Amino acid sequence: IAIINTTAPCPTLSIVPPPSSSSSSSASPSKPYLVPPLLRPRSLRGRRGGGGGGGGGVASPSTRVFASSMSAAASADAVVVAPSEVPEKMRAWIYDEYGDAGVLRLEDGVAVPEVGDDQVLVRVSAAALNPVDFKRRQGKFKATDSPLPTVPGYDVAGIVVKVGSQVKNLKEGDEVYGDINEKALENLKQFGSLAEYTAVEEKLLAVKPKNLDFAQAASLPLAIETAYEGLERAGFSAGKSVLVLGGAGGVGSLVIQLAKHVYGASKVAATSSTGKLELLKSLGADLAIDYTKENIEELPEKFDVVYDAVGQCERAVKAVKEGGSVVVIIGPVTPPGFIFIVTSNGEILAKLNPYLESGKVKPLLDPKGPFPFTQVVEAFSYLETGRATGKVVIYPIA
Repeated sequence: IAIINTTAPCPTLSIVPPPSSSSSSSASPSKPYLVPPLLRPRSLRGRRGGGGGGGGGVASPSTRVFASSMSAAASADAVVVAPSEVPEKMRAWIYDEYGDAGVLRLEDGVAVPEVGDDQVLVRVSAAALNPVDFKRRQGKFKATDSPLPTVPGYDVAGIVVKVGSQVKNLKEGDEVYGDINEKALENLKQFGSLAEYTAVEEKLLAVKPKNLDFAQAASLPLAIETAYEGLERAGFSAGKSVLVLGGAGGVGSLVIQLAKHVYGASKVAATSSTGKLELLKSLGADLAIDYTKENIEELPEKFDVVYDAVGQCERAVKAVKEGGSVVVIIGPVTPPGFIFIVTSNGEILAKLNPYLESGKVKPLLDPKGPFPFTQVVEAFSYLETGRATGKVVIYPIA
């Protein structure tokens, strides 16, 4: 995310990896959970991503995935609950080369990841897809990515089935949700959420809101943390106004709701296509703008904050008040603007849980979903059209 004010130029709208010093290879050896798991090639019968969602895939050379070899102490400290219920192998989607959605394949012989001292093992019930997932798969973050092969996926919701020795608050049986990568572009996990099990640091998770099912919960973490952190960094507060570009998307829909129902915005305006204007109003927008008919640069009023979730910064800066701020999701920026990487934080999710449980903030799932676990390729292909409303969710994962 980049924050700019009215005196700063717009960022170039392109993906820029973080500095190489933040790459996964710099992980401290004293924290074994940061060391990318070992994945060793082995020929298996795999399901190549493609038509039919992999349900009738053909045999092809593939790769077997092995969890990282933890230290003896770390392995001994992990508390196993009902070991007969945690198999040694699982199903997971993997890719061992960068490219389009066709590089994905569903594997049956993937080793369940080991658990670090401060991690929990989550039996995944649902996962959600984000644009960062397919940009990573396309190789845009090679400088800081984990080694291939990779099990993709950031967002997760599921049940804790094992805990490490330093886990303090979560216990076996807890229903949790979160974004498994602490930094969106740094030290990315080799074992993501598009699998039957994933290992996650306790601090990145929160207990699932009681009124949400797993699919709804999985749709939230990265999007709501992006929405929240952008508003925080822009200094948004009660009584201020905001314009959201792309209000029907995964992030934009949550910016509307947080601004209105959590921060107490004086006015929330948002853009979408004609067919989604009523949705914007239902989310809390005071003014729903049809971008196919109206030009935001010509609006009679300006806004304290413009949150650009669609990559239209040059237009966004013309809609913000003098001294206001523009939040853009991607791109470098020139001072006095600044850029930061969204941080996954279970405490933020826990802080927002009351608003979710009260219904003031609601998850927005694309009506074409949820997609079953065998149709991850189709789900990615749909997400990449840019036409999704809210979040694209994978459920059930079994």
